[in-house]
Amino acid sequence: MEISPLTAEDHAAAETDLAEVLLECVLGGASVGFTLPFTVADARAYWRGALADPDARTWVARDGGRILGVIRLLPAAQANAPHRAEIAKLLVHPDGRGRGLGGALLVAAEEGARALGRSLLVLDTETGSVAEGLYARRGWTRVGEIPEFALTPAGDRAATTIFRKHV
Repeated sequence: MEISPLTAEDHAAAETDLAEVLLECVLGGASVGFTLPFTVADARAYWRGALADPDARTWVARDGGRILGVIRLLPAAQANAPHRAEIAKLLVHPDGRGRGLGGALLVAAEEGARALGRSLLVLDTETGSVAEGLYARRGWTRVGEIPEFALTPAGDRAATTIFRKHV
């Protein structure tokens, strides 16, 4: 397994794998910003737009060239927040789960944040999700919970937990 930054030159070639990872996660119930019905075309459209952001950073986990995981770092754009960034879209394809990819991707994004001079990271995740446990085990501090924050893919309201970490 290899964790590496996704460069602008890689975007087009990675779009199919990234779309598959996102689609499988959403179809599996991950509350990552989308509701059903959700198609491969929807996933491709998301990645086309997301990867166009010149300030965001993306890392992928590859196994034999196939992307099985992804994480994004979104540096805050506000003038009063040059020290802050958000972790977004930590996704692991079902074929890659149980292999430490989530933790490895998180480490890559944390190191990338430090390299950019970003020392405070924030994220939100569905309360009670597997990801919530991952962040707690990786030294993230739970800030609080917001009830009924977002819809799950099935359309149910779910709480989100906010985390922070100084890197």
